[in-house]
Amino acid sequence: MSDFELEALRSHPDAGPVVMLNLLKFRPRSRDGNGTGMEAYTRYANVAQRLVEARGGRVVWVGFVDHPALHQGGGDVEWDAAQLVQYPSRAAFVDMVTAPEYLAANEHRKNGVEKHVILATTTMLSAPWPEP
Repeated sequence: MSDFELEALRSHPDAGPVVMLNLLKFRPRSRDGNGTGMEAYTRYANVAQRLVEARGGRVVWVGFVDHPALHQGGGDVEWDAAQLVQYPSRAAFVDMVTAPEYLAANEHRKNGVEKHVILATTTMLSAPWPEP
């Protein structure tokens, strides 16, 4: 089916909006030999964005990663792109990634990315950091 942590998403107590932080490392060539990894991912993204929007979500921001500005404590910092995608709920995300149309398009994503991390986040604040 997929590599998504569906049970963790389904059992999370927060039923409100979720912003997914995507970190992407593209393959130099698509695994299926049909263009670059970024071209394959773009084929996936064109379908995925429509499916996100059909479920009340939106792509908030997409950008290329130029270089790490801070690399403290180890960890993987080799990424090509990052994006923020907001969904009305984790259930909307699960509904999307289990839909047949998504699963078909997901092959392009798998062909295009060397590695891909999606971090589900809960909004902590949207103003300056609070005083202790």
